[in-house]
Amino acid sequence: RILAKASGGNLTLFAFDAGQGLTEHTSPFDALVLVLEGALTVTIAGQPMEATPGTVVRLPAGIPHAVDAAVPARMLLVMLKDA
Repeated sequence: RILAKASGGNLTLFAFDAGQGLTEHTSPFDALVLVLEGALTVTIAGQPMEATPGTVVRLPAGIPHAVDAAVPARMLLVMLKDA
Protein backbone atom coordinates (compact mmCIF):
# COMPACT_ATOMS: atom_id res chain seq x y z
CA ARG A 1 0.00 0.00 0.00
CA ILE A 2 1.49 3.36 -1.05
CA LEU A 3 1.51 5.72 1.92
CA ALA A 4 2.89 8.86 0.31
CA LYS A 5 4.05 10.09 -3.08
CA ALA A 6 6.29 13.02 -3.87
CA SER A 7 8.29 14.15 -6.88
CA GLY A 8 11.38 12.72 -5.16
CA GLY A 9 9.92 9.25 -4.52
CA ASN A 10 7.32 7.41 -2.47
CA LEU A 11 6.78 5.32 0.66
CA THR A 12 5.13 1.91 0.43
CA LEU A 13 4.19 -0.34 3.35
CA PHE A 14 4.40 -4.08 2.64
CA ALA A 15 2.94 -6.80 4.88
CA PHE A 16 3.94 -10.39 4.13
CA ASP A 17 2.61 -13.67 5.47
CA ALA A 18 5.10 -16.49 5.99
CA GLY A 19 6.24 -17.75 2.59
CA GLN A 20 5.42 -14.55 0.73
CA GLY A 21 7.78 -12.00 -0.77
CA LEU A 22 8.80 -10.13 -3.89
CA THR A 23 10.36 -12.07 -6.75
CA GLU A 24 13.67 -10.96 -8.17
CA HIS A 25 13.42 -7.73 -10.13
CA THR A 26 15.27 -4.47 -10.76
CA SER A 27 14.31 -0.86 -10.32
CA PRO A 28 15.55 2.20 -12.20
CA PHE A 29 15.88 4.03 -8.86
CA ASP A 30 17.70 3.42 -5.58
CA ALA A 31 15.47 2.31 -2.71
CA LEU A 32 15.70 1.69 1.02
CA VAL A 33 13.97 -1.12 2.89
CA LEU A 34 13.26 -0.63 6.60
CA VAL A 35 12.15 -3.81 8.38
CA LEU A 36 9.41 -3.01 10.90
CA GLU A 37 8.32 -6.46 12.13
CA GLY A 38 9.29 -10.08 11.67
CA ALA A 39 12.31 -11.06 9.60
CA LEU A 40 13.13 -10.92 5.90
CA THR A 41 15.76 -12.35 3.63
CA VAL A 42 16.76 -9.61 1.22
CA THR A 43 18.80 -10.89 -1.72
CA ILE A 44 20.82 -8.37 -3.73
CA ALA A 45 22.80 -9.54 -6.77
CA GLY A 46 22.48 -13.13 -5.54
CA GLN A 47 23.78 -12.36 -2.02
CA PRO A 48 21.19 -13.06 0.73
CA MET A 49 21.07 -10.93 3.87
CA GLU A 50 18.94 -11.52 6.95
CA ALA A 51 17.09 -8.39 8.02
CA THR A 52 15.27 -7.95 11.36
CA PRO A 53 13.34 -5.00 12.83
CA GLY A 54 15.37 -1.79 12.63
CA THR A 55 17.52 -3.03 9.75
CA VAL A 56 17.82 -0.66 6.79
CA VAL A 57 18.92 -2.17 3.47
CA ARG A 58 19.89 -0.15 0.39
CA LEU A 59 18.70 -1.56 -2.93
CA PRO A 60 20.86 -0.02 -5.67
CA ALA A 61 19.24 0.95 -8.97
CA GLY A 62 19.63 -1.58 -11.77
CA ILE A 63 20.79 -4.42 -9.48
CA PRO A 64 18.53 -7.51 -9.19
CA HIS A 65 16.98 -7.94 -5.75
CA ALA A 66 14.27 -10.02 -4.04
CA VAL A 67 12.57 -10.19 -0.64
CA ASP A 68 11.39 -13.36 1.13
CA ALA A 69 9.55 -13.69 4.44
CA ALA A 70 9.94 -16.98 6.34
CA VAL A 71 7.69 -15.53 9.06
CA PRO A 72 5.03 -12.79 8.93
CA ALA A 73 6.79 -9.47 8.40
CA ARG A 74 6.27 -5.80 7.57
CA MET A 75 8.63 -3.46 5.76
CA LEU A 76 8.62 0.11 4.59
CA LEU A 77 10.01 0.69 1.09
CA VAL A 78 11.38 4.18 0.41
CA MET A 79 11.76 4.69 -3.34
CA LEU A 80 14.27 7.46 -4.10
CA LYS A 81 13.62 9.11 -7.46
CA ASP A 82 15.54 11.96 -8.98
CA ALA A 83 13.61 15.19 -8.44
